[in-house]
Amino acid sequence: MTIHDMTAVDILAAYKSKKLSPVEVVDAVIARIERWEPRIKALYAPDFGNARKAAQASEARWRTGAPQGPLDGVPITIKENIATKGVPVPLGTAATDLVPAPTDAPAAARVREAGAIILSKTTMPDFGMLSSGRSSFHPLTRNPWNLAWNPGGSSAGAGAAAAAGYGPLHLGTDIGGSVRLPASWNGIFTLKPSLGRIPVDPPFLGRAIGPMTRTVADSALLMAEVSKPDARDFMNLPPAEIDWAAGPLEPKGLKIGLHLDAGSGLPVDPEVKEAVEKAAKLFADAGAVVEPLEGFLSPEMLHLMDLFWRVRSWTDFSALSHAKQASVLPFIADWCRGGADVSGKTVMRGLNSYMALRAATVRATLPFDFVLSPTSPVPTYPAEWETPTNDVNRPLEHISFTVPYNMSEQPAASINCGYTKEGKPIGLQIAGRRFDDLGVLRISRWFETARGPQKAWPEPPK
Repeated sequence: MTIHDMTAVDILAAYKSKKLSPVEVVDAVIARIERWEPRIKALYAPDFGNARKAAQASEARWRTGAPQGPLDGVPITIKENIATKGVPVPLGTAATDLVPAPTDAPAAARVREAGAIILSKTTMPDFGMLSSGRSSFHPLTRNPWNLAWNPGGSSAGAGAAAAAGYGPLHLGTDIGGSVRLPASWNGIFTLKPSLGRIPVDPPFLGRAIGPMTRTVADSALLMAEVSKPDARDFMNLPPAEIDWAAGPLEPKGLKIGLHLDAGSGLPVDPEVKEAVEKAAKLFADAGAVVEPLEGFLSPEMLHLMDLFWRVRSWTDFSALSHAKQASVLPFIADWCRGGADVSGKTVMRGLNSYMALRAATVRATLPFDFVLSPTSPVPTYPAEWETPTNDVNRPLEHISFTVPYNMSEQPAASINCGYTKEGKPIGLQIAGRRFDDLGVLRISRWFETARGPQKAWPEPPK
């Protein structure tokens, strides 16, 4: 296996046995990036000079048998809206003043303390409000499986970087599906944890940070560090002793829901449905009791959520100067303007709908240990489009399976479960009960083995 394809678990084992050094690993990953990056544009503010210096320091620590922490010398990328000291946070838009961040955000601080080597930040669309690699600030980010395809978003660069081999560890953020959708469309693994499991600064309803990796074990390794508490997140969960490295959870005897109709949004593509049903059969064949779960996200809920987010974004957008408003991606600017004349009564209906969706999600999923569904109802779509509908009047039609778990604060993973005839990756979403992040990881580890081998990871064009 080439170095850039190695997992973080294997890299750390190679450091311990002195078969590899952090300098060799960082050099190999940077070489891989230099081959891919001109085509997929996944990175923002790469800092290879400091990464190489950090690798030399890590190499010296490993030589004396005194690593700094559990991730010492392992390369990582961090989504650009997770602040790292000294790097501006543009939030994907040309409308942001580029002021260096004064300090590391909690997740960035934890991985730095653990010795991980930050190679670069990764791209996102304007304000993180698209499932796409489109941005008014960053170049268009493309999917490494096919440069004509969209990587998804808003953790666009992170998803593309993981699939392309930009090292083993990546961090993204998710408020409606923003780690799970790019994970699905890039064929990687991710966990959107329970709200507050990973400290976020600033926190917000439904907002989570999640690991994005090629393997479940690497996400577990990252969770052990980034889930440590931080007082800056006033929604942070209490400290918990969790054995993130626990082995697979066998499905025998578990009650599992199969959710194939969200109740609203885009209809499920036949190839996606077939792949998810095939995955569910693996669980049933292993002894799980698999039962259908009816749709619970109503069209009104989705509509009111769209209005609520438009008003929230309009509040920020309207505070910009006319010149800065003009620099925002036109799709997002039009979407924000849809919140300009919404009444206070309707805003309250939107907030109440947030809570109604939370209640509906918990009520529907409570009978089950885990719920299986498509991550996205459709495979990836053209790179130049902002959403799978490419319609500002129907911007959330593709998040009908993911967003309920942001509202309910339940953990939900996305793991590859197949490919379309065109070769587009398909994601299986595995959701668990609130706080059972470890259970979701463990059942994902079981499926990772049960599903069989994946396709070889994409290679850069020659």
